[in-house]
Amino acid sequence: MPTKTAEFVSPKHPDKICDFIADSILDAYLEKDTESRVAIEVMGGHKLITINGEVTSSVSPDISKLVQDIVGVDYKIISNIVAQSSEIAKGVESGGAGDQGIMKGYATSETPTFLPLEYVLARDLCKKIYEKYPYDGKTQVTVEDGVVLTVVASFQNTKNDELLEFVKETIQAKEYLINPAGQWAIGGFDADTGLSGRKLVIDNYGPEIPIGGGSFSGKDYTKVDRSGAYMARRIAVELIQKRKAKEIYVKLAYAIGKSTPVMAVVIIDGKEEQIAGYDLSPRGMRDYLKLDGIKYRDTSTWGHFGRGFPWR
Repeated sequence: MPTKTAEFVSPKHPDKICDFIADSILDAYLEKDTESRVAIEVMGGHKLITINGEVTSSVSPDISKLVQDIVGVDYKIISNIVAQSSEIAKGVESGGAGDQGIMKGYATSETPTFLPLEYVLARDLCKKIYEKYPYDGKTQVTVEDGVVLTVVASFQNTKNDELLEFVKETIQAKEYLINPAGQWAIGGFDADTGLSGRKLVIDNYGPEIPIGGGSFSGKDYTKVDRSGAYMARRIAVELIQKRKAKEIYVKLAYAIGKSTPVMAVVIIDGKEEQIAGYDLSPRGMRDYLKLDGIKYRDTSTWGHFGRGFPWR
């Protein structure tokens, strides 16, 4: 097997704080109006949060209060939210996709969660460190033939010797790199800016697996970047169990305003087939995955897959 590496970041990483804010805003609209159409982008850092995007909804949540409840009242909030383009809305109202795009789904039999081993190890390590040190931080794990070669852990407000001891107790590796640039205390928005949708590879399956490229956070189900990627994962998981396969790739593609995909194929252990038996329209995916009942803020940290959500 080839050498593979994956990384993960904690919820206090600036990009992940922005994802959490974007999905919290989405939730605020959907909680009062389930037909809200939301496309929100968030940038934050250094006591400033900027929110931009398009929303069509019957409700108007207090965005500034919502955001300040997350980051603190000492942050300046700039919000520029406008209505969705009437030309885009026309295609969505007929049941079509809110944009064109390509979505990828993946499942592998090498772990119980059907996710790549290096990704699972990096995520699990990051979660365990975060439980002890709830700060900004990153992990990275390199594996070869199932053996962990190198572990990297950089976490704010930790002492090198204590973190090294904790990591060694958590995962066995041939090499450990702990805070390799030195111990650090300035993190999160105090150290760096963040942007929603920038940790796409972490949100998906790690760097070894191709992704469609569309971000998730801040988008309602009509944005097939999100719902289509979730559906692709669900199909991959269902088929890997049904067919007893080792590895499955699902590929979907949509055209704006059209309800059915222009591409819907699955590659099962190297052999391509057409996907059949699923309603792949935005509304069909919403119903199948029960997207009306999701608290999207819960998806914005620790990755979107392998965590017990309806898309699995």
